[in-house]
Amino acid sequence: MRGQERGGGHNEISGGVLHGPSVQASAVYGGIHIGSDDAAAARARPWQLPPAVALTDRTAEVASLDGVRARAVRHGQAALAAVSGLGGVGKTALALAWLHRLRPDYPGGQLYADLGAQSPAGPADPGEVLGGFLRGLGVPPQQVPYGIAERAALYRSLTAERRIVVLLDDAATAAQVRPLLPGGPNVTLVTSRRRMSGLALEGGHQVHLEPLAPEAAVELLAVTLADDRVATQPDDARELVGLCAGLPLAVRVAGARLAARPHRRITTMVRALAAERGRLDALAIDGDQGVRAALDLSYQGLPADAARLYRLLGLHPGTEFGTAAVRALLGGAGGGADDPVDRSAGGLLDVLHDANLLVEVGEDRYRFHDLVRLHAVARVEEDEPAGERAAAFRRFADHCVATATRAETAVDPRHPLRERSYGPGPVVTEDFGDGEQAALDWTERELPTLMAVVRRARAAGAPEAGWQLADALGPFFIRRKHYDHWCAAYRDGLAAAEALADTAARCRMLTSGGLGELGRGDHARALEMFERAARLFEAEGDRLGHARTLNYRGLAEHRLGRLDAAAELFARAAVELPDCGDHRAGALARLNAADVELALGRPVRAAEEAAAAHAVLRDVHDPYNAARAEILLGRVALRRGRPEEAEERLLSALAVLREAGAHYEVARALEALGEAAGRRGLNGLARDRYQEALDLYTAVHRPAPAADVRARLRELPGEEAPEATQNDCSPADGDGDGDGVGGG
Repeated sequence: MRGQERGGGHNEISGGVLHGPSVQASAVYGGIHIGSDDAAAARARPWQLPPAVALTDRTAEVASLDGVRARAVRHGQAALAAVSGLGGVGKTALALAWLHRLRPDYPGGQLYADLGAQSPAGPADPGEVLGGFLRGLGVPPQQVPYGIAERAALYRSLTAERRIVVLLDDAATAAQVRPLLPGGPNVTLVTSRRRMSGLALEGGHQVHLEPLAPEAAVELLAVTLADDRVATQPDDARELVGLCAGLPLAVRVAGARLAARPHRRITTMVRALAAERGRLDALAIDGDQGVRAALDLSYQGLPADAARLYRLLGLHPGTEFGTAAVRALLGGAGGGADDPVDRSAGGLLDVLHDANLLVEVGEDRYRFHDLVRLHAVARVEEDEPAGERAAAFRRFADHCVATATRAETAVDPRHPLRERSYGPGPVVTEDFGDGEQAALDWTERELPTLMAVVRRARAAGAPEAGWQLADALGPFFIRRKHYDHWCAAYRDGLAAAEALADTAARCRMLTSGGLGELGRGDHARALEMFERAARLFEAEGDRLGHARTLNYRGLAEHRLGRLDAAAELFARAAVELPDCGDHRAGALARLNAADVELALGRPVRAAEEAAAAHAVLRDVHDPYNAARAEILLGRVALRRGRPEEAEERLLSALAVLREAGAHYEVARALEALGEAAGRRGLNGLARDRYQEALDLYTAVHRPAPAADVRARLRELPGEEAPEATQNDCSPADGDGDGDGVGGG
């Protein structure tokens, strides 16, 4: 990523760059629209529902849901229903089967979220779920608001005119669900083990699932076996489904085991399940002993290698996984056809899938039912030695670090890496394809799992994997702007680095984490982190690291409005960084200093600093930051009454910045070009440039410059300024799209 350099335990970033089409206007609320370059994003139609499975005897419940929707349609209202029941009773199966039927009537898309009430990591945060929904609806990651209230408002606005369905699976509470209800007359279905009576105020209709009646459970067993054993052994079949308590998951698991043994009589399974259920009765929770007994019996019948994989998957901290994760847990070398682990991973997954212990959610993607995951966690804790559990988690953490490091390099080839350290044995990396976009997409998809590894690594005895993984996520965070994850990752990474007493890692976590805090608008917190890093660098005698913190501290002081303090820090950085051999970082410090000088009303000094920065940045082949210097020189020319010179410089910079997709810097160039056109009496051209700049500032949540542009539009002859929108009032006047750490 151009405009970014981090090395040796500290960062030097100026101007985060976002490649791809330039946003002309953002898909946000309050009357803002998306221009032609982002029309594809505006039309994004997510189809996120997992595949449906066949239903058995849920006619009454389906009719009840149909009635809820029909009443809502008649009154032009949203349809909201909550399906509750025991674990394994088929709540998600019912929801998926019903919602998939509605696809022709809701062409705007399908949104899905696992709210994780039964997840070992705890219930999902609604703000994070909203972020995923907004991205699924076509909002670029850098334009997702920071706060949950702003995200919820944007989500309701984007869904008000669409016809979509939403499945909120495994909800913990009504409070978790409320921010996730869409706008407009759409359909939302919630599943939970609890009755969601708290949704009554939102018009929620309750549907409670009971276990299957004996006849329906026998029918499900017959479908699962797909042979004549149920027909020829009806009494045994009825006794078997009774032992499964009529729970569809238990029937499917028991049936899958029988299906794999076509010559075994049902009575054999009855005897085994009866004994197993009796052993588990005292341990049963929430009435799901039928599932637990069936799972234990199925686990005991697995081949040894498949049983080992099953329990090792209980160590996986995420909800989805693929073959690469399996190879890492098993200890494969990632050697392809010549590696026996590589050859067997896919086959073992097939064994677990055929036993109904895994659900396939996409190509080479699997997940557990929540009860199955909890069962696997229990089995690995009881049946796997502590040393092997620790080794398997370390192998998986190393897999995440290695693959994230590959992605890090693909996103930012100029990013100097501190050498990574891994545990013993080969490290498995995942092949996510080639190029920057593939790397970003892989990291986006795996982010929940990667964050879980960062959180758990220190407690699991692998703190170095925790901070290294947080470090590898840096370029992704700068590009995709997941500020909540960004700051959380570096908090955990810092704790891991402190546990290791690794000063260089601590400094890296402090500076990277400070950039996240700066980006989300907590400038005082960012300054405190940069100052802590400065003290550590100074204590270690690291002159270059300390010099780089001068630039960071200057940026924080600038954001805090303390221009004199910022100017002093930038001036020191501009001298000390080249003395330490980092001429590019010194040029970025001079560019930041020029911005402050212009804000202080000293255009001559600003021109000198910007020209010097431009010369160095051009010589070191950094076109993005050289273009930023051109913008500043154009603004200085305007301040000095030279609109023709300003226009020449600004147009030159604009071409580079549009190609880079640096929306914030494009907006700054357009704002200055609008002023240049106005000074030449070209009011129509000025109006067009200002309007595009306003749209971009709004899109990247920069309310202060948006307000300035609105005032300029108001001053143009015959032009009324656009009304302020809710999005303009976003508090996150931080590291906007493309502004990065070196911008203003």
